[in-house]
Amino acid sequence: MEKNMRHMMNPLDFSVEELEALFDVANDIEKNSAAYSHKCDGKILATCFYEPSTRTRLSFETAMLRLGGQTLGFADAGSSSAAKGESVADTIRVISCFADICAMRHPKEGAPMVAASKSLIPVINAGDGGHQHPTQTLTDLLTIRSLHGKLSDFTIGLCGDLKFGRTVHSLINALTRYSGIHFIFISPNELRVPDYITEMLDSKGITYEEVIKLEDVMPRLDFLYMTRVQKERFFNEEDYIRLKDFYILDKEKMAHAKEKMYILHPLPRVNEISVEIDNDPRAAYFRQVQYGLYVRMALILTLLNMTDAHMNEGLLREF
Repeated sequence: MEKNMRHMMNPLDFSVEELEALFDVANDIEKNSAAYSHKCDGKILATCFYEPSTRTRLSFETAMLRLGGQTLGFADAGSSSAAKGESVADTIRVISCFADICAMRHPKEGAPMVAASKSLIPVINAGDGGHQHPTQTLTDLLTIRSLHGKLSDFTIGLCGDLKFGRTVHSLINALTRYSGIHFIFISPNELRVPDYITEMLDSKGITYEEVIKLEDVMPRLDFLYMTRVQKERFFNEEDYIRLKDFYILDKEKMAHAKEKMYILHPLPRVNEISVEIDNDPRAAYFRQVQYGLYVRMALILTLLNMTDAHMNEGLLREF
């Protein structure tokens, strides 16, 4: 095992300074993508996805291919030796013999952490149950920084399913390390943000509001982070049907927003953002997907310790 080998389990594992350096690399990739097209020649990324995924898995695979590397792996547990009862610990030991870095998604919370403890190669948590989705959080942070110019001094509204949304919880936790951020939580009472989140914000002296009507706060927002109401989280169909259309962002609501209020969404969307908004220059959710590619490229380079040794930019110090 390499002495300086690191994994990405949680964005908070990296300091604010380390994340800034990572985002600098991602922004440089955005501007100079051709310069990175052979950085990972001869390297292999294993994508071990124990549950279905489209955007995250394809984003990781595209990231490695754009860097000149190759990919191998499986897209669901049924096509792996897990179907025969192989443990995550044994799987990663085997994968370590074949690949240089691994991205793992698993339905059980903590499974990527178990893999990292046994791995001979860097492991990236690509989502573990309802627990963490760190590269989505990195994507969100990079998007905000790229559009706003910095990760401080703005008001962000988080709207929809704030009770079950892991991307919301992870983003709030990540943003608490930056100054001058005001949170507005927009949800029906049944889907309000958990108490542990508000208690954490109270303990840190971070300001927030909880409201039900989106229209009431639209003029004050710099960012609006929309989420879908997740059918799979409800115990009965009746509650889901009652709440699924509680928030629909349309042109009428956008008429009250700032000229530079950006809309984010972790995707997939259902109908919480009307398609008529897609051509609004403030709609940033598809740009968000593009930033997700850049940040995963930068993360692969970082974890492979290829940012200093193989680049002249000197954008990121070794960890």
